[in-house]
Amino acid sequence: MNISKSQPSILWVQVLALAGLQAAITLTWLVYNLYLPKLLTQFGFPASLAASLLVLETALGLILEPVMGGLSDQAVRWVGSRFPLICAGVILAASLFIAIPCVVTFIPPIEVIKGILPLVLIAWALAMTIFRSPAISLLGKYATPKDLPLAASFLTLAGGIVGSFRDIGNKFILGLGPIFAFSIASFVLLLAVFTVRFFAPPETPVNREIFNIPKIPKMSEIPIDKLGIIFLTGLSMAWGSRLLMSAISKTLKTQLNTDNITTIMVGISLTLAFVALPAGFLATKIGNRQAMLAGIGTTILSIILILGLGAHFLIILLALVGFSLITNGVIPFILGLMTQRWAGLGIGMYFGEFSLAMSLFSFVFPATITSVFAGFGSALAFLITGVCIMISGKYSKPQLS
Repeated sequence: MNISKSQPSILWVQVLALAGLQAAITLTWLVYNLYLPKLLTQFGFPASLAASLLVLETALGLILEPVMGGLSDQAVRWVGSRFPLICAGVILAASLFIAIPCVVTFIPPIEVIKGILPLVLIAWALAMTIFRSPAISLLGKYATPKDLPLAASFLTLAGGIVGSFRDIGNKFILGLGPIFAFSIASFVLLLAVFTVRFFAPPETPVNREIFNIPKIPKMSEIPIDKLGIIFLTGLSMAWGSRLLMSAISKTLKTQLNTDNITTIMVGISLTLAFVALPAGFLATKIGNRQAMLAGIGTTILSIILILGLGAHFLIILLALVGFSLITNGVIPFILGLMTQRWAGLGIGMYFGEFSLAMSLFSFVFPATITSVFAGFGSALAFLITGVCIMISGKYSKPQLS
């Protein structure tokens, strides 16, 4: 257990503060992705460089996310807290984020110093990897293992609400101008991590006898088998979720005979965000692994119905309910699979692989894929996720505190 019997099963103030940080992280990436092509062309680069940069950033993130998560695990034993790494990462990321539009605005794009912009962009993306996994792994301290899905649902809700406005809010964000938009996002990020730190419960000394580990772990002590499960889970979740949304959108376009379904997709994204709350509550009642497996079965059934009967309201709602049970359960699933000793490493492995798989999606799957291909591809990906969940059952055991 991470929380003593004298404390509530969920530390709500801390969980809500962490949800605010999740929303801030989503906002910074939203602003970054919207402005990236424009900033590159303004500085004399082709807009197509944006896709290559994102792949490079996520490829580096695949390595750095688990490394930083693992370092935060060791920081708990070295200094008793993950917060030094989290705060340093956020300050660096916020500073570099403001520097991005400043480089484009105040530095002339002459050939000699033109390469400074890609370097700043990559540096910012790497700075974001320093704190994300350590910060999200704090969730394991703020809720009991049984109640983790409900606590995680508020992080899903916060990130989902911000992310759902990607399409309808782009004109407003672009209208702010790069310096103003990047400055707002940086300030929100700093404020969010300050709030998390301010409301963090007092740190308790680490009982080294419980962990029974030296200060520097050996490679043989790292749970490679569990990391393999998480790696495959990240890959299947990324492609499964992307293919599911592709199947729904392509089916809707065919049914409605229009390509303009932006408002509908925003409604779907918002619904998915809010469905996380009942999904988290259900998972606390029946168990997270059982809820995720039920979600996989429900999602696959809804995919079959969508391909056979069409993307009708109730069928889409069924798909979102099932999908929410899967996505909302992933972080609690990883925290339950990894001992507290390696919580940050596990979260980092998932984030790194998920992001890389998402960035490679357009290279692996052509834009012309049919709704049938997307639907069956999504079902196969979620089946792989289900296999990972079932395999993980052999590792189930009480977590150390």
